[in-house]
Amino acid sequence: MPPQTRISVPLLPALSTNTRHYLADTISSNTRRAYAGDLKRFSDWCRSRSLSPLPAAAASVADFLSSQAMSGRSPSTLNRRVAAIRYAHEAHGYPSPTTDKLVSATLKGIRRSHRKPPRRKTAATIEKMITLLAHCNTATLRGKRDKALLLLGFAGAFRRSELVALQVSALAFVPEGLRIMIRHSKTDQDGQGQEIAILNGRLCIVTVLQDWINSAAIQDGYLFRGFYKGSRRLRATRLSGQAVADIIKHYALKAGFDPDEFAGHSLRAGFVTSAAESGASLFRIMDVSRHRSVQSVRTYVRTADAFRNHAGSGFL
Repeated sequence: MPPQTRISVPLLPALSTNTRHYLADTISSNTRRAYAGDLKRFSDWCRSRSLSPLPAAAASVADFLSSQAMSGRSPSTLNRRVAAIRYAHEAHGYPSPTTDKLVSATLKGIRRSHRKPPRRKTAATIEKMITLLAHCNTATLRGKRDKALLLLGFAGAFRRSELVALQVSALAFVPEGLRIMIRHSKTDQDGQGQEIAILNGRLCIVTVLQDWINSAAIQDGYLFRGFYKGSRRLRATRLSGQAVADIIKHYALKAGFDPDEFAGHSLRAGFVTSAAESGASLFRIMDVSRHRSVQSVRTYVRTADAFRNHAGSGFL
């Protein structure tokens, strides 16, 4: 590929339209968007130096990563950019320069030089959730939506991408609460579907959710939607993942918390942490959170159980 040609998320040009479609579906739409941005940055960087982005030399990739690291990009971001470059080369039938030891050694050096403890966002635990929910003005349609979104996101330990993708048809109200079919998720890329149960406990999630659905006159389609600017009229399209994060930050600020400490993941982390604090078993938590890795959940459980049954409790 000539250096001046712009890279996009690639597919083999000789393949049929149907094959292209199925190949594109091997990665999620979010990953495709991220890869497209990563590849554009790499392409622009190569073009400014009269280098070929595809196929690229291992030295070019190593220098690109070094440049990105010096400009403040995190090792996790660089890992994704390496994955995007590898995907582009493999899709075009080129050997990937990312497998060269020069690239892996550069990445290792970047991680050692720029290592710092991961900064976790605040988990919206049950106590914090009650405070956030108290600031939702349910006299307004927007307030009803926000309360339902916060409550369901917490009670179902939803990823924000899962939350905004929910449709009314996925909900089944039962005497015990709610059953929700999640059609696609990070841990279910094949779309086999995962059903979770939501208890209608003291937070009255069924009442809150039905109030939103009835007040907004939503009969089908997306459960959580935005409003037209300056209007109470609902859009037909779903909220974005960023909108979920913005809503959480908005109520964190109203509740007197630092909004920068909260993110879309705060609801999911809040449920897992609260469940661990209440004594729920690791595997019962995973039934709701749908984590595939026990190690991922253990991080939350370890934090919640830091002083419970402490090893030194018998002698300290």
